[in-house]
Amino acid sequence: MFKILINSLKVKDIRIKMLYTLLILAIVRLGAHIALPGVDLISIKTMQNLYSSSTLYSIIAGGANSQWSIFALGIGPYITSSIIMQLLTVAIPKLEQLNKEGETGRKQIQKYTRGLTIVLAVLQGIGTIMTYRDYFPGATRMTYFLALIAMVAGTAFVMWLAEVITEKGVGNGTSFIIFVNIVSSIPMAMASLSSYGNSSPAGWVKVVIIAVILVLVMAFVVYVQGGERRIPVQYSSKIVGRRSYGGQASNIPIKVSTAGVIAIIFAVSILQLPQTINNFTGGGSSCLARASQFLSMTKPLGAIIYLLLILAFSFFYTSIVINPNEMAENMKKNGGFIPGIRPGAPTSKYITRVVDRVTLVGAICFIIIAIIPLLLQWIFKINAGFGGTTLVIVAGVALDINKTLESQLLMRHYKGFLN
Repeated sequence: MFKILINSLKVKDIRIKMLYTLLILAIVRLGAHIALPGVDLISIKTMQNLYSSSTLYSIIAGGANSQWSIFALGIGPYITSSIIMQLLTVAIPKLEQLNKEGETGRKQIQKYTRGLTIVLAVLQGIGTIMTYRDYFPGATRMTYFLALIAMVAGTAFVMWLAEVITEKGVGNGTSFIIFVNIVSSIPMAMASLSSYGNSSPAGWVKVVIIAVILVLVMAFVVYVQGGERRIPVQYSSKIVGRRSYGGQASNIPIKVSTAGVIAIIFAVSILQLPQTINNFTGGGSSCLARASQFLSMTKPLGAIIYLLLILAFSFFYTSIVINPNEMAENMKKNGGFIPGIRPGAPTSKYITRVVDRVTLVGAICFIIIAIIPLLLQWIFKINAGFGGTTLVIVAGVALDINKTLESQLLMRHYKGFLN
């Protein structure tokens, strides 16, 4: 990985793209420290010292600072709207037809995604203001309105920056912004672990054990991210005149991490739904407050529900992304077949069986990844500062950046050879 990074820095075009990406990411981090209009920073700082833990959403948005900044919502609404549109593309025939129309259809779906992002940003912004309304001293309706406008505008700006990185920078902009926001929370997590180590002589032993386990989990995440099951496909040859066409062998890669972090995000969103609704309504519902505590992942029952949701959403999302019937039909049209399996319905059933088995393995792997930080918290009574989701995101984005740089280097070498 470091060799690829060093080689990329030697190439002027790639180096410019990397510097351009770093500049945009610096702007994103700067915005996470610009306070909302009317907010009391002293009260926020006091609250932050008392409650140092951050939720998954705040970490993705930009860490603890995001709770009072103009980027309070961050890239979160854009991610949610992208997932919703991806699901609706399968459920709604008109959107499915647009998706099949090529670049024009995808641009139209992208417009719908942006519009839905703004709608979600408004709703989440209202909930955020209601949650932190005590930190707006002497605020009027105009103050709340300006804070809402600032958050929605911040989300729109971050969304645009993510698209700019994707178009002119290195890698996927949305993933890159999430990656940097998570990495920015590492110093706070390190400081938290250090405070546990200094608290008692045995504290550092616990910290070292946790650090070693997290490194092993990260290695396991990288291993799972690269895992795939390849279904062999053979294409029949055709003789036209004196020439033979086709007849080559290929394969269909089924990734173990097809659902991956999406399943974990879905599960976390469901568990946090009562708390989100309670914050949106002003936090006055004791029933929703009890439901939030009941579904907390730090409680055994909440953790069990969390793991079952990961399993269910893994199969649900995979069934949407992978269509065995369509794969079998396309294979049949192109003269392809799986050795030992008849074309048509038998091929579809075989692919379905393979996908289900691979999905089960992937779901179990991600359940293990998600539960280990919770087990560390239960056993050592220490919050590691990282969840399974953050580890999966960091590893996945790092691998994606590595592949992107490698492909750009390879493309440059091919161009140089052709010239």
